[in-house]
Amino acid sequence: MYAKILFVEDDAEIADFVVRGLREEGFSVSRAADGDEGWQQLSNSEWDVVLLDWWLPGTDGLTLLQRFRKRNQTTPVLFLTARESVSDRVTGLNSGADDYLCKPFAFAELLARVRVMARRQDRPKTSFSWGDVKVDLATRRVERGGHRLNLSFREELLLVFMIRHPGEVLTRDRLYEEVWDDRHDALSNTLEVHVMELRKKLEADGPRLIHTIRYRGYYFGEELG
Repeated sequence: MYAKILFVEDDAEIADFVVRGLREEGFSVSRAADGDEGWQQLSNSEWDVVLLDWWLPGTDGLTLLQRFRKRNQTTPVLFLTARESVSDRVTGLNSGADDYLCKPFAFAELLARVRVMARRQDRPKTSFSWGDVKVDLATRRVERGGHRLNLSFREELLLVFMIRHPGEVLTRDRLYEEVWDDRHDALSNTLEVHVMELRKKLEADGPRLIHTIRYRGYYFGEELG
């Protein structure tokens, strides 16, 4: 599975350049355009690497980083910012950043640093979360809002895959290949049965998170407006 990167950057030109470049290198990249959107994405999704600007509309990058670390989150964070003084670098690193790169920068150097941080995360994960949903595959414990859910092994895998891809439309083909490691039979309703059971268990402790996109598949997350 490719490393998932969150880039929190308000400058559209820089964001487009970096996002396109990293995607061409095989990374899965999402962008948040301001501090408040960045915090929402940090809180609701799992990331392998975070690239963070300091000056942001709304909540600034340093505050985001400090909040993130207070949650005991260990995801590698790289500050990508125009603040280049030694004191700024020291503040950023002391606040929990793993690396610091000043603008303007060479993409090749950014790519090398991202690869180093991604390798640190390149180990099997057993714990996943989105919002108030938490899954620990090592202990087989699944919770929503602090209440334990009794899921089957396949339901757990399905939920984890959806948590790893919030907001994406997940086709039946892709879900069968990723969760069942098999091509789906057009006549089979195995996926639908598992989704129905998973929904029932999740919705006992909160609003719907698995939504059907007619003729396309499913997406996981808050209901689209």
